[in-house]
Amino acid sequence: MKAVFNLFNFKQKVDYKTEILSGLTVALALIPEAVAFSIIAGLSPLTGLYAAFTMGLITSIFGGRPGMISGATGAVAVVIVSLAKTQGVEYVFATVTLAGLIQMLFGFFKLGKFIRLVPQPVMYGFVNGLAVIIFMSQLVQFKALGADGLMHWLSGTPMYIMLGLVLLTIFIIWGLPKITKKIPSALVAILIVSAIVIGFNLPTRTVGDLASIKGGFPSFHIPSIPFQWNTLEIIFPYALIIAGVGLIESLLTLNLIDEITQTRGSGNKEAVAQGTANFVTGLFSGMGGCAMIGQSLINISSGARARLSGIVAAMMLLVFIMFGSSLIEKVPMAALTGVMIMVAIGTFEWASFRMIGKMPLHDIIVGILVAVITVMFDNLALAVLIGVIISALVFAWESAKRIRARKYVDEHGVKHYEIFGPLFFGSIGAFNDKFEVNNDPKEVVIDFSESKVVDMSGIEALNKLTDRYKNAGKTLHLRHLSADCRQLLHNANEIIEVNIIEDPTYKVAVDKI
Repeated sequence: MKAVFNLFNFKQKVDYKTEILSGLTVALALIPEAVAFSIIAGLSPLTGLYAAFTMGLITSIFGGRPGMISGATGAVAVVIVSLAKTQGVEYVFATVTLAGLIQMLFGFFKLGKFIRLVPQPVMYGFVNGLAVIIFMSQLVQFKALGADGLMHWLSGTPMYIMLGLVLLTIFIIWGLPKITKKIPSALVAILIVSAIVIGFNLPTRTVGDLASIKGGFPSFHIPSIPFQWNTLEIIFPYALIIAGVGLIESLLTLNLIDEITQTRGSGNKEAVAQGTANFVTGLFSGMGGCAMIGQSLINISSGARARLSGIVAAMMLLVFIMFGSSLIEKVPMAALTGVMIMVAIGTFEWASFRMIGKMPLHDIIVGILVAVITVMFDNLALAVLIGVIISALVFAWESAKRIRARKYVDEHGVKHYEIFGPLFFGSIGAFNDKFEVNNDPKEVVIDFSESKVVDMSGIEALNKLTDRYKNAGKTLHLRHLSADCRQLLHNANEIIEVNIIEDPTYKVAVDKI
C-alpha cells in the first residue's frame, strides 16, 4: 500500500505532463518489440504483449529504479524458444513463474550488490554492443520477403518512402528539443509521421503487418503441466537461465540509468520486483521478460524520472490491446524504426573512442571484446560474464606483479623483510623468490604492516616458507599481521598444519611449530 501511495512520489517534484506523454511514447515503442519477441519464441503475439503489460506495471510500482521500463525481451525469447517447440506454451508459463521465484530469492538475500563487480570497461562494451544490436535489428524494416522466400532489400519507391519517413522521424527527434522540450520529441515524431502516412495513404509497412494486437484483459491461468519431479527437471534449467539473464540485464540497465540521471536505484529491490513480475506474468499467460534498455532510454530521454511514466506505459499498452488495436495497427514501422535508431545513437558511448591510447590497453581490449561478443552472439549476459572474468584475471595478474620486499639487517643481526602488496594465489611465486633462506641469519622477521594474507594459497606459502627456515635451523617470525589475517591463519590451523612461530616480542599472529 505504501508503494501505491508513493506512485507520485510527493518527496520529489513530478512533471505529470512529461510523465504521461513519456509513458504514451514508450507504450507505442513497446508494441512492435513485444510482438517480434513473442514470434521469435514461437508464441502468440499476445503472450509478448501481456508480458509487457504485467512486467511493466509491477516493476514500475515496486521496482528499485523509477523511470526504468520492463517488458518482453529478446534475451528471454531466445532462451524459451526450444522449450516452446518441444514442450509447448504451458511449460513456458511454468518456467517463467519459477524464474520469478528464483529472482525474488536473489533479491531477498540481497545479492544485487554483486552487480558492482562489473568493471567500467565491461559496462562500456555492454552498452556499445547493445547500441549496435538495436541499430542492426532495425535494418529488417528495410527488407521484404521475396518470391523465393528470402528477405531482400527494398528498392525503388518502397525504399525511398521508408528512408524518407525514417529520416523525417530522426530529424524531428533531433530538432524539436532545440525548440521546445515540453513535449517528448519521439512522441511528436511518431504522431507526425503516422499522420503523413495515413493522410497520403502511403504504401509502407505498419504495426498491423507484424500481427494483430487485438485481445482482452489477461486472465488468471495456472499452467497446465504435470506437477511431478520430471517436470521440474525439464523447466528448472530454463528457469535458472531466464532468472540469471533477466537479472543481469535489469541490474545493468539500472546502473546505466543511475549514471544518466545521477541518482541511485536499489538493485535488491529491483530483483524482487522483477521476480514478482515474472511470477505474476507466468500466471497471466505472459512469456516473461526483464528491463528493456531501449525503452528505458526513450523514457529517460523524454524527461521521465518517476514511476508514473512506467505505469502509464503499461496501462496504455493494455488500452491499445483491448480498445485501440485498429488505430495502433496503422502506426508506420518507419516511425518506430527512426525512434529506435535514435535510441541506438544515444546509447552508444562515443566517449569510449577518446579513451583509446589514454586508458590501460587491457581495459580497451575488454571493452571491445564484450561489445563484439554481445553483437556476434546477441547474448548480453554471456558477454558481461566473460568480460568480468577477464577483468578479474587481469586484476589478479597486475596485483601479483605488485608484491615486493624491502630487506635490511638490524643492529642485532636480525634480517627483516618488509612485504608490500597482497599475498594470494597469483603472487606466491614472486613472494617466494624474495627470500634467501640459505644465506639469511639465524633469526628472520617478515613484516606484514603493508601486506595482507588473502587466501589459502597465501597461508600455504607461509607454511612452506617456515618449513624451509626450520629445516635450515633458523627461526622465522611474523610481524604486524592484521586481525583478519590472524583469524584466517587460526581457522586454517584447524584444517592444515600451520607451521608458524608465535613471536611474543612482536605480538604476532599464530601459533605453534
